[in-house]
Order: sequence, then structure tokens, then C-alpha cells
Amino acid sequence: MASKLMMTPGEIVREGELEKRSDSLFQLWKKKRGVLTDDSLRLFSGTRERAKELRFHSILKVDCVEHTRKYVYFTIVTTDYKEIDFRCTGESCWNASITLALIDYQNRRAVEGFRRHRFQRAESEAEPESPEQRALSP
Repeated sequence: MASKLMMTPGEIVREGELEKRSDSLFQLWKKKRGVLTDDSLRLFSGTRERAKELRFHSILKVDCVEHTRKYVYFTIVTTDYKEIDFRCTGESCWNASITLALIDYQNRRAVEGFRRHRFQRAESEAEPESPEQRALSP
């Protein structure tokens, strides 16, 4: 995998098959083609080519990892606390890939916020004082 600093936005990090539990009454597992990028997870069903997209800014965490002989079960929790259940074959490790991509995304956002705050602070300190502000300072 290429360094995140070298990646362009939306570049594919991983692609492959995983299963999503449906929201229907029977909660069937449906196969999806997953495309993981540095800022989202896109899910394509076999019958249509339009993707459902889970953007990382709307995901809190990847949770509830359970291993069986055949599958790894995990849940993506969104910012509005909706839980979306997935499973993948044990050797595919989709849960780890999504978790690492989410952490990387959150770290990049934190660094951008810190830089933005530092830049705004430096700008405010560089502004010349008005005569009223100079008169109030000791």
C-alpha cells in the first residue's frame, strides 16, 4: 500500500467481497463488492452498479468483532449511532482494513484542524493593535 501522503483523494486502498446484513425482517446476508478509499467505503450490489457510500466523516468506529471458523463479523457505527453489520471471510480482514483507513482519516482531520487553528492564531497575533488596545495594555 502506498504512503497516504502520496495518495490522491479517493484513491482505492482495497477492493473485494464482503457481506452486509439487510435491514429487512429476515436480516439476510447480501454479498457486496466493497471499494475502500482513503475517505469512504463504497458498497456495490450485484444487480446494480450504483454504490451506497459510507463516508468516514459519518462513521464513529468499527465495533463488535467476532471470529468464527469461516467468518469475521463486525459492525460499523455511524455518527447517528446506526449500526450496520458486515461479515467477511476470516482471511480477508476487511474489518482491519476499514479500521486502519478510518483511523488514518481521523488523524488527517485532526492534523488539519491543528494547522488551521495554529494559522488562525498566528494571524490574530500578527494583526497590529488599534490605539485603544495599546492604551489598555500595561
